[in-house]
Amino acid sequence: ESALTDHLTANGAQIFYGQRASNIIDGIDLVVYTAAIHPDNPEYACAKEKNIPMMTRADLLGQIMKNYQIPIAVSGTHGKTTTTSMASHILLEGGFDPTISVGGILPAIGGNLRLGHSGTFITEACEYTNSFLSFFPKIGIILNMDADHLDFFKDIDDIRHSFREFARLLPADGMLIINADTPKYDYVTEGLGCKIVTYALENQAVADYTAANITYDEFDHPSFDCICRGELRGRYTLMVPGLHNVSNALAAIALADELHTYGDGDYLGKGTDRRFQYKGTYHGAKVIDDYAHHPTEIRATMEAAENCAHRTLWCVFQPHTYTRTKALLDDFAAALSLADHVVLADIYAARETDTLGISSKDIQKRIVKLGTACEYFPSFAEIENYLNENLAEGDMLITMGAGDVVKIGEELLASEK
Repeated sequence: ESALTDHLTANGAQIFYGQRASNIIDGIDLVVYTAAIHPDNPEYACAKEKNIPMMTRADLLGQIMKNYQIPIAVSGTHGKTTTTSMASHILLEGGFDPTISVGGILPAIGGNLRLGHSGTFITEACEYTNSFLSFFPKIGIILNMDADHLDFFKDIDDIRHSFREFARLLPADGMLIINADTPKYDYVTEGLGCKIVTYALENQAVADYTAANITYDEFDHPSFDCICRGELRGRYTLMVPGLHNVSNALAAIALADELHTYGDGDYLGKGTDRRFQYKGTYHGAKVIDDYAHHPTEIRATMEAAENCAHRTLWCVFQPHTYTRTKALLDDFAAALSLADHVVLADIYAARETDTLGISSKDIQKRIVKLGTACEYFPSFAEIENYLNENLAEGDMLITMGAGDVVKIGEELLASEK
């Protein structure tokens, strides 16, 4: 049960909590399941047994996209939610009245879904289990291609191949917006029949959209000039921190520009929940929550935090899935060691069971070896007690991960009220 399910109940939805075969009641016309659901799930198995029509969430989104004239799909290993949010803000300001499906809570629409009344639909497109290959986009965005979801993909080349197949879904009168800083991005664009638009922070010589004169305020919020094909498009100020969000903003600006709509910089990045989100102050320490769960994302968050005033930078990290943790152990340790002090929670299993013999202690050993102080506690209560005893005025605490680690900061803040 959550605020989202409470909202759905208030609007007439019937919701069952817990996965049980008895939830598959008479009168169900269609069962939709996510990539996290396996055939041994009791609801899945019961629906199969009853011969109820079934489809994946990706198939459903793809069917919905067919009903729109301008379906936009935002893909990439990192930054999908932030970029979709930025682009959504611009489309809303530009009067597009879009339908929006975003992977986080977007305050501007009061949730993660908005039903518009136009032909424009924007959604995130996830590569896991090749979900985005069930989509029918007219405009595609590729933010980056990193090694992730290695429980499904064989290696980085397999991942790039999937993004190449995603790009080939675009029609001849469609458009691909792609980050030219991404290694081997031309493997994806080679032979495409649609319009190709590029953006970059580093590989600026080949990019259509670039950033110049980047400055930061005391909270690491960037301001920058956007240059489009050699001409100044405008100066933008973001309300989310870090250089990585300048890159995300370039993708959103390119989309807006190519659709001939414009919004000022303040509407590019007010952000979504759990993306470097300030939660409050505890014992005089700033409490931030962030969804980062891949080493590249962690490093970007840490670098953003370094540019914010603080005494000691604490990071409470909850690893997400055993396969990702095992595949990227050394990368996790290197990224997390950018903090002054790391506290590790148990691995959040999500869709997996522990068959790999991996634990947070494996990350802890590597972080300590790199010279960064690191503790591990098996329960949130122990972590909260440790922080209560050690956080000091002027410190910054980041709770980080894709699971329920956000509860730690919220519990601390609630205890001080």
